[in-house]
Amino acid sequence: MKFRHIEVFHAVYQTGSVTGAARALNVSQPSVSKVLGHAEDQLGFKLFERVKGRLTPTREADALYRNVDDIYEQMASLDTMADNLRRGSGGQIRLGVTPTLGLGIAPTAIARFRETHPDVVFDIRTLNHDEMRASLIEMESDIAVSYDTPRHPRLASTAIGTGELGLLYRRCDMPAAPERIDFDLLQSKDWIALAADGRVAETCAQEIERRRLRLNAVVTVRTYYVAAALVERGVGVTVMDQHSARACLTPEMDFRPFIQPLALNMYCNYLQDRPPSKMIQKFIDVLRREIAAPDGP
Repeated sequence: MKFRHIEVFHAVYQTGSVTGAARALNVSQPSVSKVLGHAEDQLGFKLFERVKGRLTPTREADALYRNVDDIYEQMASLDTMADNLRRGSGGQIRLGVTPTLGLGIAPTAIARFRETHPDVVFDIRTLNHDEMRASLIEMESDIAVSYDTPRHPRLASTAIGTGELGLLYRRCDMPAAPERIDFDLLQSKDWIALAADGRVAETCAQEIERRRLRLNAVVTVRTYYVAAALVERGVGVTVMDQHSARACLTPEMDFRPFIQPLALNMYCNYLQDRPPSKMIQKFIDVLRREIAAPDGP
């Protein structure tokens, strides 16, 4: 599909008619019909069928639209960046983060950074380990922050801080919890297990195996958001890094690190041949300060 095909298809899909698409694109109805017909000829299948006087997308059109809408989101982001550059602002930072760091560290650092750089816009992608490597290599992200250093000859990393694993639990279930908790305590609790990719889940699994613990995993999850929600509802306890836990704390929820610390290094990853710009370096400095902030759990 040529971009004109995509533009017309997107407009017809959203408005449900050739008339609406023509109005949205500020062109004539015959022009929209002609481009839409040409797109269908090129593709070899129908995109819309007329049902009760309205154009209804075919199954093929529904499948295409998901990707086409992504293109339009990227175009909107590009327009925003171009507008900022035209006004002399700092432009855009495309940031990749793991789901754990996307809970608290990244949003808080962005808020801090924009206090002094209000014209800089962000494009955030939540990525697992393999997606992070691809996002950097394919230049979809300028930097990626994680507990891992994706292995690839084109990638470089710089350490930006540390995080420590601990137990996320309800205060009412452990009202007299000590400042640090024995990892073996997990054996006496209903456990919300982590099956997510990444160093946090991997480190937790290794510690369980090292101690040869037999845990009562009542739920297995793949996102930390769900794990925290389950803890809040009294389903069990879960293991989480301190920075993600900071974003989950409420008057009813608390977090304790373990007696034998399970610490992880945090990294900012980027392409060797595209090192962070001065603006991105400033944002990395904000990330470092936020990671080291003493007001965490």
